[in-house]
Amino acid sequence: MSIEVGSKLSGKVTGITHFGAFVLLPGGVTGLVHISEVSHNYVKDIHDYLKINDEVTVKVIHVDKDGKIGLSIRQTMENPNPSGGGRSRGSHSGHGRASFEDKLTRFMKDSEDRLQALRRSESKRGGRGGRRG
Repeated sequence: MSIEVGSKLSGKVTGITHFGAFVLLPGGVTGLVHISEVSHNYVKDIHDYLKINDEVTVKVIHVDKDGKIGLSIRQTMENPNPSGGGRSRGSHSGHGRASFEDKLTRFMKDSEDRLQALRRSESKRGGRGGRRG
């Protein structure tokens, strides 16, 4: 089976890395969905969106000369934030859109994680000030 740019296919997630997910396509070939092509939203941890053996619909976005296949899940979905449109109000929080409270909670957790990491690195190198004796 020939894989053509622009075609939409079903596949199965066979591997997950920090930079993306490998998807087994019809015909036994494997392509890569880069982490930036998983969702319209920022993806910090791909495990929040995909698991091994998930069935996904992907769009072929490029095929390299050496046979590497680039895939996108994001381009198979309707964009939840079309450019220029107004903000939606109401209870749409269950369809891939995070509510304000969810976003705030995630932001607070990320901020706290970063602060803890900063404090740990400061304590390892001696903290603030120049105590030299």
